Amino acid sequence: MDFKDKVVLVTGAGGVFGKVLQNSGISDVVQGYLSDIPGLSIWLPFILAAALKTAQGSSTVAIITTAGIIAPLLGALGLETPTAKALVVVAIGAGSMIVSHANDSYFWVVTGLSGMTVKQGYKLQTLGTLVEGAAAAIALWIISLIVL
Repeated sequence: MDFKDKVVLVTGAGGVFGKVLQNSGISDVVQGYLSDIPGLSIWLPFILAAALKTAQGSSTVAIITTAGIIAPLLGALGLETPTAKALVVVAIGAGSMIVSHANDSYFWVVTGLSGMTVKQGYKLQTLGTLVEGAAAAIALWIISLIVL
């Protein structure tokens, strides 16, 4: 199996997993358990997107699935204003770029085209995207403290 086949397989598997999550009714579960926790509002979209991205590898699937789960919760989370909705979009985006590793087609594109080994990819790509996503989340949280 060559490089292109791996990228296509990993991306396809991530899309299938995302669709299974959407059809499973997970939004109702999240709403039942997490929407009443105080102080979670802007962190919930980030955490959910990051968990989905880490589990199945696709940023696109993480974004779409998280948006579908979070949209019905915006009122319960106190995120109904246009500014709050914009911050939710940014939080989902930040979460979806965290922890790129072997089940992420982006990982294979970066490591393959740059000539890195898988071990180097884990050291550089995975750690780099972790720092990138965490920094974005912290910056977003600080902004939310100011504008919300």
